[in-house]
Amino acid sequence: MIETMTRVAAARYSELAARSGKEVRIGDKRIALFKLTNGDVRVIENQSPHPKGGVLSEGLVSGEYVFCPVYDWKISLIDGKVQAPDTGQVKTYEVLIEDNQVYILL
Repeated sequence: MIETMTRVAAARYSELAARSGKEVRIGDKRIALFKLTNGDVRVIENQSPHPKGGVLSEGLVSGEYVFCPVYDWKISLIDGKVQAPDTGQVKTYEVLIEDNQVYILL
């Protein structure tokens, strides 16, 4: 079975600040967009995997990681994995940039 992905416009690339997060809501999904210093855009779910949560779009970005603003968990913006000794993972999304528009593939 072939799964079809839906392309959803999420933000203007030129309006994303480097090393900052931006929350977007798509249906019931809370998603965080991050523009890295190299210009890449990474997209993950906007909820820390910590049992008590945390809004990741408010976290500090360093390289290809975001730090949960509540529990300081270090989370990869590439694969969504939490760095040891903590454990967990957040969902990551594919992104497409065309004509200054950032699309999330769902």
